Amino acid sequence: MLQTFRLPVAVLATTALLPLTACRTTADSRAHRDPAAMPIETRPFGTTADGRSATLFTLRNANGVVARITDFGATVTELHVPGKTGEMADVVLGFEDVAGYESDANQYFGCTVGRVANRIAKGRFTLDGEEYVLATNNEPNHLHGGDRGFGQRLWSAEPLDGAAIRFTYDSVDGEEGYPGTVHVEVVYTLTDADELRLDYEATASAPTPINLTNHCYFNLAGAGSGTILDHVLQIDAERYTPCDDTLIPTGQLAPVAGTPLDFRRPERIGARIGALTDTAAIGYDHNFALDGAAGELARACRLSDPRSGRVLEVFTTEPGLQFYSGNFLEGRTGKGGATYVYRGALCLESQHFPDSINQPSFPSTILAPGDTYRQTTVHRFTAE
Repeated sequence: MLQTFRLPVAVLATTALLPLTACRTTADSRAHRDPAAMPIETRPFGTTADGRSATLFTLRNANGVVARITDFGATVTELHVPGKTGEMADVVLGFEDVAGYESDANQYFGCTVGRVANRIAKGRFTLDGEEYVLATNNEPNHLHGGDRGFGQRLWSAEPLDGAAIRFTYDSVDGEEGYPGTVHVEVVYTLTDADELRLDYEATASAPTPINLTNHCYFNLAGAGSGTILDHVLQIDAERYTPCDDTLIPTGQLAPVAGTPLDFRRPERIGARIGALTDTAAIGYDHNFALDGAAGELARACRLSDPRSGRVLEVFTTEPGLQFYSGNFLEGRTGKGGATYVYRGALCLESQHFPDSINQPSFPSTILAPGDTYRQTTVHRFTAE
């Protein structure tokens, strides 16, 4: 049996508030260029089921990297990056128009997830003595904000100087059962260092839980090019959060040493995944407690594809990283008619720990009026 333990109370008291109050650690790194030289392209992206027009925005950097993002769900739809031979490939899963993102085939592809990412046990929590009941859209639990979380909402968009765009959304009091009105912003910046940077901010009119992340599905060989089992992954985490049979954390932190979750050194994803197929996760679907200090931008993981030579490093100010190995991809059709096979992509979701609202030993996700939630996640692409 794995040894488990809790964080010391003094440590938790310090880390709990950091992600809600920390300033952006590398704000000066955002590229600012003449917008006339590299304009942000826009084009229609279809009409939503309720009759509103969605728009697709294209960001380009000086090296030819291209990111396409829609205002529906503040969603990354395409991300074209070079491999070791210079060949470009789109490395994220997605659809060609908004209809795909509103369909049953969408599994949170590329979207901004909230109001609370990951799971809340039994769709219930108590805050300031009042119980709140949420949708149990992942029986028996609440997942990724509910039936219509942030990834299924149309956001407002504002192009910024250079290859950057700000998306904003106002989540009203009571939306999906959550208390308080929340104003959310996420700025996507494509830098000339081949980084896709995400800067999040949120404020609330009443105390409410908030836990934002991006849900891109990555395949560094190219979307629709087979499985990610030969990708090599390193996660900068000594511990993870063990879960029950419904994937709700037990409240403990356990060492990854001696388990299939030990990615402290680079490991082929397919090497040990078989040991997890008969578990509740049916593969990798685990939250890692990152080694870096919450609130400070630090590397969370490194992913590489030996065939193409593409490398992705994720840096974040968040305390956790959810690694999901595409266990529910079922051969659905995406962009360009590509087939998204079982374990044909993976997610690396920087976040607070799952069910934090019901876990007093975990870093807090409560955002109070007058405070500002801030977090930064950077996806850095290179080739070797």
